Amino acid sequence: MKIAILSCFYPYRGGISQFNACLYGELSKNHIVKAFNFKRQYPEFLFPGKTQFVTDDDEAVPVESVSLLDTANPFTYITTYKAIRDWEPDLLIVRYWMSYFAPSLGWITRKMRKHCRVISILDNVVPHEQRFFDTPLTKYFLSGSDAYVTLCEAVSKDLLRLRPDADFAVIQHPLYSHFGEKLDREEAARKLNLESGKRNILFFGLIRAYKGLDILLNAFAGLGEDYQLIIAGEPYGSFDKYQQIIDSLPNKDKVHLWLKYIKDSEVKDYFSAADLAVLPYRSATQSGISSVSYHFEVPMIVTDVGGLKETIGDRGTGIVSPDGSPEAIRAEIERYFSDPKIKENCIENIRKEKERLSWKEFAGKLTEFALRIEK
Repeated sequence: MKIAILSCFYPYRGGISQFNACLYGELSKNHIVKAFNFKRQYPEFLFPGKTQFVTDDDEAVPVESVSLLDTANPFTYITTYKAIRDWEPDLLIVRYWMSYFAPSLGWITRKMRKHCRVISILDNVVPHEQRFFDTPLTKYFLSGSDAYVTLCEAVSKDLLRLRPDADFAVIQHPLYSHFGEKLDREEAARKLNLESGKRNILFFGLIRAYKGLDILLNAFAGLGEDYQLIIAGEPYGSFDKYQQIIDSLPNKDKVHLWLKYIKDSEVKDYFSAADLAVLPYRSATQSGISSVSYHFEVPMIVTDVGGLKETIGDRGTGIVSPDGSPEAIRAEIERYFSDPKIKENCIENIRKEKERLSWKEFAGKLTEFALRIEK
């Protein structure tokens, strides 16, 4: 089968690009695959981070692609459509995660449906930080696809609210496995200059309001001297409000900050040093961070939002907090460390999930689904 993928690829960085590279690599083992990339993903003034692109010291694996689509230039919609059409794919796969992309991707998929099957992989249908235009734009985008793949049931429910007749499949987020092997815990702690003999809690990934770092910081305020908090990730926007909380903590010297984009080769340092990852999200669908935690066999505490209960709590790979308050998060952290059996059970279940959530499995289910779509 000839498969075109329209999304962000190298030299763009971040979780979406990493996912696309892994999917491209796996599909290429059995199919002819071509990557169609953005020429410009966002105008710079709309991007809240430091850079959209791989830097000289990143280790991202290049993926050969054709960079055509400028989301802010409608003339490139036509150029991109014609390039994909002329390549004559049997299947077009498009990634969708926020309504900003609806006009460009929706226009192209509507045109391409006349020529091939079109499947959208939906990271989100309802965005984490909602605006009044999200629903109409998302409806426009959804109308351009023949079928959809969601990564958890929560996104499927959002999909059906906007498109009740949607043909979709739920295929859970595969595990990232390109971050290397887990290090010895004490070796990793030394590399990060952490105190030895402490209980290490990890908050990892892009720092955005919906991810609830402030909740975790307030939870951490009530923990004893035997706990350390590792915060590793690039802030999207100002970090000032979090720094104010840190400065007010009685145990602020136990908070360790790495406020930057974490290179692939460095990811293992943070997860290897961690005893527990905490995802105190205010809203969520699924989380790419959970798949990294699985790879390094680090149990998680998550809030009961979106697909986190489904993909973590129901699988026994972590603890679901009964609510998203600092008090509840703190209580679950203390409960986790008070009972060694919780950790043992979580790691046992993580190992089962690692066998199930391979890229081969994901790509196989995706192509099987695509082949049964009627045109």
